[in-house]
Parts: sequence; structure tokens; C-alpha cells
Amino acid sequence: MSEAVTKAAAEAVIAAQAPGTDPASVPGASGARQFWRRLRAQRAALVAAVVVALLVLVALAAPLLTALEGQDPTTYHPSLIDSARGGVPVGPLGGIGGDHWLGVEPQTGRDLFARLVHGARVSLGVALAATIIQIAIGVTLGIAAALGSRWVDQLLSRITDIFVALPLMIMSLALLAIVPAGFPRPVLVTLVIGLLSWGNIAKVVRAQTLTLKGLDHVSAARLSGWGTWRIARRELLPGLAAPVITYAALLVPQNITVEAALSFLGVGVKPPTPSWGQMLTAADVWYQAAPQYLLLPAGALFVTVLALTVLGDGVRTALDPRAASRLRVGTGRRREHRADTAGEKETSS
Repeated sequence: MSEAVTKAAAEAVIAAQAPGTDPASVPGASGARQFWRRLRAQRAALVAAVVVALLVLVALAAPLLTALEGQDPTTYHPSLIDSARGGVPVGPLGGIGGDHWLGVEPQTGRDLFARLVHGARVSLGVALAATIIQIAIGVTLGIAAALGSRWVDQLLSRITDIFVALPLMIMSLALLAIVPAGFPRPVLVTLVIGLLSWGNIAKVVRAQTLTLKGLDHVSAARLSGWGTWRIARRELLPGLAAPVITYAALLVPQNITVEAALSFLGVGVKPPTPSWGQMLTAADVWYQAAPQYLLLPAGALFVTVLALTVLGDGVRTALDPRAASRLRVGTGRRREHRADTAGEKETSS
């Protein structure tokens, strides 16, 4: 009888405190509205979100855009190259014209616009896929370490420490150099980045899970007889959403930079598949004769990383209003305060 009463009380606590059990609760409904309200109050984050959306749209529509131009990223145009001058494009501004919107590459004559937009598909695709792998491994091992026995926690923590201490670039160079050339390079780069650099997110998830374990609704779920993974799925994952989303938003620009660096060093994406890092590698000797060949991929990489970093900071600030934004331009402190006040009034009503 007492056991039944204990379980009934535990279920009541879970229903009252567990995030996401009631659709009208603050974390599920009004919490999402408050998040969007705080995010909209940050002009820099909104501009960054628009830029990121445009970049993703360009990457997805790359075949359509190049079809409209009438070009593709792999066809050579030797007639557009001045071989007497060492392969410099014929015409002003690197051969810009109606047939080639951004000109052509030196030596090869391949269309720069086609290679730039198709390179966006590779760079963004590799970064996003690697981030998903990092989050999946980090969240799984972080929760397992926090909820497991002391021996399991020590073992997984030491493994995590090893991966955190691994020099990513050196290990990536070693692994990419020994893999057969026939293996698809974008897939290989994605796997190398994702499988080697999940340690920091695992540490964040473990620390946050240890904090959430002591909350009342988690203790009540344990008293009611719920299994470990059911508790993790129903009670812990909603509380881990904010730090995980924030970390993921900041991982994407980091992974773009790593992919570009690997391609720049010659062990990443191989020709003829276009990549921004690979384009920078081939452009390092043409910055005087054909500066657009260097400036276009470098500018695209800079804008993408900057927009994703600003958006990640905006997401972090919107999810945790107690944390001040690290960006002083366009953060809209007064607008954020008004958004929080409006959200509190709406919740109370």
C-alpha cells in the first residue's frame, strides 16, 4: 500500500514538474514563444539568420543556378585562357560576362560561379553532417557517463579526455593520407571531423546531466520505477536541449573552417569536386594576376563563418537570458528586456 502511494506521489510530481508533459506548460509552449521573442529582439542575430538561410538556399539550388547560367563546375574552357600569359583569364575582371557571371579560373577556364555555389554544398554539407555526428556521439556518451556507475563514468570520462586532447588537424592529416583514393572525400572528411571532435560536447552534456539528476522531477521518476533510459529520454533530454543547440550552432562554423583547412592542405576534398578550401589552395599563386579567384572563396568562407558565429551567439543568448551576448552591435538590450517583460505578462495572463 505504501509503495503504491509513493508511486502515485512520484507520478504527481512528474506531471507537475517534468518539462514537456503538459503542452500548455512554460517550457513547452510559452518557453518557445519567449525564445523566438528574445531572438527577434537581436538585430545582429536576425541578419545572420537571413544570411545563413540565403547561403543554404544557394547551396541547395546550386544545380538550378548553374543551369540558369548555362555552365557547370567541371567543364574546361581553354579558349578563355591566355596561355601566353601563363593561363590568365581572357577579358576584364577575370573574364566576367554574360556567359560567366563571376569569370573563370586561371589555367583551367572552369566557371567560377558554378564552382563557388557547388563548393557551398560541399562546405556546408560536410560541416552540418559532422556536427550531427558530434552531437549524437557526445550526447549519448555524456548521458551514459552521468547516469552510469562510477566505473562507467570513469572509463567514459577518460576516453573523452583522450579525444579532447587529440590534435584534430594532425590526426585528420594522418587518417586522410592513408585512406584509399577511391573513397568519397566529402564523406571521409565528414567522418573524420565528426568521429574525432565530439569530446567537448560530451563533457558539456555530462556536467549538465549531473546537475539535472538532482532535480525533483528526476528523483520522482526514479522513485516511480522508470528505467534509466526512459528517464534520460523523458526528463533529461528536454533540459539538455538548450546547451546542446547552443553548442551545435557554434560547432558548424568551426567545422566549416576545419574542412577548408584540410582542403587547403591538400588532404580534404579532391578535384574535380569543388570546395572553398580547395579553391583557396589553387588560388594562392594567382592573387596578383587574378585576385577574384582568391577573394571570392575567401569572402564566401568569411561571410559564412561570421554569420553562423553571430547566429550561434544569438541562440545562446535567447536560450539563456541571464547570459549577456558577447556581441555589442545589434544585441538590443532594451528590446530584449521588453521582450522578456511581454513574455512574462503573457504567461501570467
